[in-house]
Amino acid sequence: MKPRLLAVVPLGDCGAYVEFSRTLDLEINAFVQRLGAALEADTPPLLRDIVPAFGGLALHFAPEFDGDVLEAARELVERRLKAGVPAAKGAGRLVEVPVCYEPQFALDLKEVSESRNISGEELAALHCAREYRVLMVGFAPGHGYLWGLDPKIAVPRRANPRAEVPAGSVAIANEQTVVYPYAISGGWSVIGRTPLRIFDAARAEPSLFLAGDRVRFHAIDAAEFRRQSEAPA
Repeated sequence: MKPRLLAVVPLGDCGAYVEFSRTLDLEINAFVQRLGAALEADTPPLLRDIVPAFGGLALHFAPEFDGDVLEAARELVERRLKAGVPAAKGAGRLVEVPVCYEPQFALDLKEVSESRNISGEELAALHCAREYRVLMVGFAPGHGYLWGLDPKIAVPRRANPRAEVPAGSVAIANEQTVVYPYAISGGWSVIGRTPLRIFDAARAEPSLFLAGDRVRFHAIDAAEFRRQSEAPA
């Protein structure tokens, strides 16, 4: 599959977004991730960052770049497309995430389970039963969007977002689940919390999640949550 380049649009003074789809298409999302990896392997000196999104790539150039950012982004991508984008080399990394679904951490579990006519225990089991795919990392550093939620527990975004969602909160909306990397605002339904540090700028790889990763959740109790939270990072 070779998706058609739809548009190249500005992202501030030094960035451009190269768009292949305006809706979520899993094949195009996988293609965009492979395209991003191919560009990473042959990055021009003044291209600072390549960020895969749902249906395109954000290319960020160094401030000292004095050319036409949009044209440069288009040329880079079209040159890579002409050379070919490598096929997938198997499944992405598997990231295991422990989650405590007990009431003190699952702010919306009761509300969501009642709306779906299932118990909280069944909702947690359904959430853990799937393997998820990281479509992109965005909105905030380390904030991965994970696709693959069971339709039985899919709910819309909350009508009234929270001004602050605790770090590590595991939340759901529509067909996706997320893990809040630190305390930020959010409008998804919180069904649990992980003791893992999702984003740490001091780590060699700051984000726990990378685009293309596979993610599985498993349930832990509050005592295990506390034990893992207190363990050295």
